[in-house]
Amino acid sequence: MSPHITIKDIAKAMGCAPSTVSRALNNSPNISPSVREAIQAYAREHNYRPNEFALSLRNNRSNTIGVILPQMVHSFFASVLSGVEKTASAAGYNILVAQSNENYEKEVSIIEAFRKAKVCGVIASLAKTTSDYTHFRRLIDEEVPLVFYDRICTELNTSRVVVDDYTGAFAAVEHMIVTGCRKIAFFTSPLHLEISKNRRNGYVDALRKHRIEVCNEMIHECDTRYEARQLTLQLIAQEDRPDAFFAVNADTAAGILYACKDAGLRVPEDVSICGFSDNETARSTEPRLSMVDQPGEAVGEGAMELLLAKIDGNEEKLVYKNKIVKTSLILRGSTREVE
Repeated sequence: MSPHITIKDIAKAMGCAPSTVSRALNNSPNISPSVREAIQAYAREHNYRPNEFALSLRNNRSNTIGVILPQMVHSFFASVLSGVEKTASAAGYNILVAQSNENYEKEVSIIEAFRKAKVCGVIASLAKTTSDYTHFRRLIDEEVPLVFYDRICTELNTSRVVVDDYTGAFAAVEHMIVTGCRKIAFFTSPLHLEISKNRRNGYVDALRKHRIEVCNEMIHECDTRYEARQLTLQLIAQEDRPDAFFAVNADTAAGILYACKDAGLRVPEDVSICGFSDNETARSTEPRLSMVDQPGEAVGEGAMELLLAKIDGNEEKLVYKNKIVKTSLILRGSTREVE
């Protein structure tokens, strides 16, 4: 076998993940002794040599991963962080967590702090206000491995982890259509974000599949509970009011629900409501909210695994991967049942 065997080659031969091989070769106590010894023996037998670039990168940087969350209060981002931390810890890395609070300037300052701390990699989700990516491009120029998750940047060559926003939105809207809804409003996050584009496409395609006219006046940038409550009251006061709402998150869906109840509308008999990103809020309302579930922990684990592949040198510098995590539609009392 070639003397240039990689961690990825070993993982394929041993039937395990590259991150498991990396941890075994670094004598991680989180890998069982038998597995660790088997992997190390295979590596010796096939003349494995660590990637020199990866070694030099590690020697000049800390053993810390920088992680940016747009907002810590969102349960989705909290679960992403849990997945990152669990995978990082098993591989022997620490994490440094910062919150952009949906602010571009704050995001820039976080990246600068990470650079000064000489983190060995960064996992990030964009703030809603970010449209200039110079600060991330600087990381790439300095050969600091970078992985985006959820709110990704398509203008930069990086690995990315996203949930299947399109399919999740399509499934939610189609369910409301087949249960009798025809005037479905969509409350979305800013439309320059990739997740918003994908969810809008899912919404639009579900309408078109069922020959329902796509009306731009039914699409609104609205992603907080307060804004949703105010906007919903305006929309349902109109003569030609929506008979359903698809919301970008659980808080927005809850705001829609409270507005409908305040106006004396029955949910789901008069108005159906479904949101994206299931959490405790969705499970605590009356009626409980139907939601598209996006498994945040799996997103975090996937992002960390892609980053480890770069840091540990088992992937070429110019190889980038997109990982898509599947969603599932959870039906509860805020949407009608299929007859």
